[in-house]
Amino acid sequence: MTSKPDTSLDYGKIPKQVKILLTASFFAAFATVGQITIIGKQVFDMTGNALDLGLLGLAEFIPVAILAPFTGPLADRKDRRKIFGCALLCEAIISFLIFLYIATNPTSVLPIFGLMLLFGVARAFATPASRALPIDWAPDDVVERVVALKSVAFQAGIIAGPATFGFVFVAGRSLPYLTAVSAYLVAACLLLTVGSFPIKHLETSGARQAFHDALEGLRFVRQKPVLFGAISLDLIAVLLGGAVALLPAIAEERLGVGAIGLGWLRAGVGIGATLVAVNLSFRPLRTHIGRSLLVAVGVFGCGTIVLGLTKNFIVAFLALVVLSGADAVSVYIRTSLVPLATPERMRGRVLAVEGVFIGASNELGAVESGLTAAAFGLVGSILFGGVGTLAVVVIWWRFFPDLRNVERLTDVKPDTS
Repeated sequence: MTSKPDTSLDYGKIPKQVKILLTASFFAAFATVGQITIIGKQVFDMTGNALDLGLLGLAEFIPVAILAPFTGPLADRKDRRKIFGCALLCEAIISFLIFLYIATNPTSVLPIFGLMLLFGVARAFATPASRALPIDWAPDDVVERVVALKSVAFQAGIIAGPATFGFVFVAGRSLPYLTAVSAYLVAACLLLTVGSFPIKHLETSGARQAFHDALEGLRFVRQKPVLFGAISLDLIAVLLGGAVALLPAIAEERLGVGAIGLGWLRAGVGIGATLVAVNLSFRPLRTHIGRSLLVAVGVFGCGTIVLGLTKNFIVAFLALVVLSGADAVSVYIRTSLVPLATPERMRGRVLAVEGVFIGASNELGAVESGLTAAAFGLVGSILFGGVGTLAVVVIWWRFFPDLRNVERLTDVKPDTS
């Protein structure tokens, strides 16, 4: 009989700075997802147009796509902790500006879109730095556990944020944005308590060199079938399955619930993901990594189809729990696989490239959902995304055998000899 692994020993090996980073990640997710949920509701209340929900995602994505050639190399040259902290401070300032605008009881959504463009700029800097830090700071023997705990912290924020912001919205339409300001400031202050740690940095500088470095990161991804397959799978699948962006419309038109009901629907996304992430933090995936990734994306597609068909709040909530749990498995695998398969000196560049893909899958997925909702109706849009996601799984299973056959995460680590 084999003995159980000593998980307490593994947790004891997690450095203090990583634990602080996990706490900061919770507050950042709490503020970001809670705020985006309320912004989506307010925009839909003002216009009644599902397409505007997609355009919100586009406003967030455009800066990420434009700035990735520079933010990735910057994260390889400078202190990633400071970059992440400064980005959080910028997000706090933008949230305060949104508060000031909403407090005037506005009728135009254009300033909101402008402020979300600025928010996307801050996220463009935050993403590659924050994604690389857990891998930078975690000892090799607990990397998988730290990645799972990072997901737990993020998903806990996704649960607490929308639920809390929904109740705060009832108390005052502009108050959720002050809540976001407070959470971003807490996250930034936590990072200030952590000193710098020695990490291999890129020594080059200059805009032309930065663009060259970004292209090097893109070439690295393209030349690694496992990386290219994993990132592109997430891009296409979530691009098609971005029904979560339509939750304000689903809550009102299909389920007949208000801000609190919407908050709990959005929290359901975090609940499903957190249940899975907590389980993975105790029992990390060890084998059948590639096949597990593809199956998880398939379950995500099935959950999306159920969400599109139901008019029952409980069924919709459970569908969101299931599809988000499946998504948590795919996110866990990808967020472990991509940094582990990338040399430390290139992580900022590669994660910036991945950030564009992931930003495209989430924000452009919102645009796709908004456009198809305008063309085929709300139900047609969700079903189109769910069925399309299942088709993507079949195609990637056939044409990316290197990804499908990944057995263990350690199999993808680069040779540093």
